[in-house]
Amino acid sequence: MTGFRIGHGYDVHRLVSGRPLVLGGVALDFDKGLEGHSDADCAVHALCDAILGAAAAGDMGRHFPSGDPRWKGASSLTFLTEVVRLAAERRLGVRNADLTVIAEAPRLAPHLERMRAVLSSAMGIDPACVSVKCKSTDGLGSIGRGDGIAALATVLLGAVGEDETRRWT
Repeated sequence: MTGFRIGHGYDVHRLVSGRPLVLGGVALDFDKGLEGHSDADCAVHALCDAILGAAAAGDMGRHFPSGDPRWKGASSLTFLTEVVRLAAERRLGVRNADLTVIAEAPRLAPHLERMRAVLSSAMGIDPACVSVKCKSTDGLGSIGRGDGIAALATVLLGAVGEDETRRWT
C-alpha cells in the first residue's frame, strides 16, 4: 500500500435525559446525554467511520453492531483504538484528522483542546495533527432545537512502514 487515502465520516445521536454526555472522548457536564448502545459519542463515531472509509474497511455498524451486547455502554475510544489498529493492519496510519461537532448546547469551545488531546492519544498521533471545531445551526432544524448532536470527520491516512505498523498490532 502506498500513497494517501481520504475518508469522511458522519454521525448524529438524539439527546435524552438520564445519560452522561461524552463528546470527543471527554465527559461533559450537561443535563442530557446522547442516546445509543455504547456511550454514543457521535464525534468519535464520525472519526471511526472516516478512518474505516479511508481504509476501505466498512463502517462502524459492520465492526461494532449495536445489537452486540459486547458494546453495551462501551467507550467509543475503544472503537477508535480498534479502527486505528485495523488501518495499521492494512499498513495505513492516520496522518491528520479534522472533526466538526454540530450542537446548539452545551457550549463546546472550552473543551476542544481536551478533545484534541484525548483523540490524538487514542490514535497515537501528535495533537498538532488533530483539529476539533464546533458549530451551531443558529436554532435551525432538530439540532438547533436541541434534539441532538451531529459530527463530521475527515481523515488522511498514509502508508506506514513496518515499525509503525508493529505499534498497533
